[in-house]
Amino acid sequence: MHTDNIAKLLLRIGLGLLLLLHGIAKMTDGIDWLGGMISNAGLPSFFAYGVYIGEVLAPIMLILGYYTRSAAIIIVFNMVVAIALVHGNQLLMLTDNGGWKLELQAFFMLTAAAIALLGSGKYALRRTTNALD
Repeated sequence: MHTDNIAKLLLRIGLGLLLLLHGIAKMTDGIDWLGGMISNAGLPSFFAYGVYIGEVLAPIMLILGYYTRSAAIIIVFNMVVAIALVHGNQLLMLTDNGGWKLELQAFFMLTAAAIALLGSGKYALRRTTNALD
């Protein structure tokens, strides 16, 4: 029995839901703090609104399997920016339990990269079944 398509669905739903919760929190609590960080990096503060694309729109697209590869690439970019702006000082740090401080960000980024390479599978609104779709 081939379970590749079920595995792709589980990856899409898992990453999509976990990241979407972060996006919902930002929608609820606001992103003023992020705009300040972006301004401090020399970029226009309105770029902070891009977090809604990376943490709300792209995860919904993943869950639905709609332009899955594009959504996954957006998430990879979102996580690179998040690491650079928010977590850059934690690159070489461990938690009190011995885990990497950036394990969540790395999980999001690497899972999105895997999904970008794998495609959506057949359980999707817009199916991609191989790396050439």
